Amino acid sequence: MSIEIKGLVKIYGEQKAVDGISFKVGKGEIVGFLGPNGAGKSTTMKIITGYLGQDSGEVSVCGIPVKERPLDTRKKIGYLPEANPLYPDMYVREYLDFIADVHAVPDKKQKIESVISMVGLTPENKKKLGQLSKGYKQRVGLAAALLHEPEVLILDEPTSGLDPNQIIEIRDTIRKLGKNKTVLFSSHILQEVEALCDRVIIINKGRLIADSPLDQLRQERSSNSIRVAFKEELDPHQLALLKNVTAVRKLSAHEWELQADEEANVKKQLLELALQNNWNIVSLQSENQSLEDIFRKLTT
Repeated sequence: MSIEIKGLVKIYGEQKAVDGISFKVGKGEIVGFLGPNGAGKSTTMKIITGYLGQDSGEVSVCGIPVKERPLDTRKKIGYLPEANPLYPDMYVREYLDFIADVHAVPDKKQKIESVISMVGLTPENKKKLGQLSKGYKQRVGLAAALLHEPEVLILDEPTSGLDPNQIIEIRDTIRKLGKNKTVLFSSHILQEVEALCDRVIIINKGRLIADSPLDQLRQERSSNSIRVAFKEELDPHQLALLKNVTAVRKLSAHEWELQADEEANVKKQLLELALQNNWNIVSLQSENQSLEDIFRKLTT
C-alpha cells in the first residue's frame, strides 16, 4: 500500500484532533479526503507527510514508517498544504530551481520546464511569486510538489482560489497523475471530489465515519426517494396504499415524493395505477443523492 494508517491519534491539550482512524490507499487511486472544518483532515495529512508527529498509531508511506524514517518517506511524497508557503520575492523559476536543489532533482532544467507546462504556469513564469494571483500561487505549489516525481501526492485544497477554467485544467492534471501515482485529495468543493475521485474517506470530529467507493456510498446512503408528477390532482391516500411505500410527501398540487423500500416495484405500481385510473404521469424519476447531501447527513 502507498499509504497505510492504523489507529492514528493526535491530541492537542484535551482535544483529540485525530481519534483512532485507520485506512489504506493504493497506487493508482485518487481518494477524496473529506470532513468539516476542524475534523482533523489537515492534521492527518501533516502526520502522513512527517510535518507533525502522532501521539499513537502507525503511519507508513510506500511501506516505510513515517515516524522512524521521515526523510525517506518525504522523498516519496509531493505535498501541497492548504496554506501554501512561498517566498514572495523569488521568481517562479528561481523558486522551482531552489526546490529542485532541495530534492537533488537530476536534469532539473528539463523537469522545471515540464512542470511549468503541466500545471499551466507558462503565462506567469517570469513574475515574482508575490505578484501572482492566488490561483497561480496554487499552481506554483503544485509544480513544486511534482518536481521530484513523487509516488504519493498529498493535496490539501489544491483548487482553492482558482477560477472555473483553472479548476478544470488542474482537475485534468490530477486525473492524469492519478493513473500511476497515489493521490489523497482534500477539498471543500464536493463537486470537484465527485468529478475526480472514485472513493471517498469522510472524517468528523477526528473519527472516521465513511470509507467506500463513491457509488457504493450513494447506494448505502440512498434515501430510496421517487419523485412523480401527475397532470391531475390526487388524494394522498391513493398513493399511500402502494406496497413498499413508507412515506408520501406532497411537493405541489401535482407533484409528490415517495419514500420506498423497492424503487423498481413502486414505479411499476405507479404505472399500473395510472393506467387503471386514467391518470397522466408527467414525470417519474428516482432522486439520487449528491455527495453534498450525504456529507451533510453524516457530519451534522
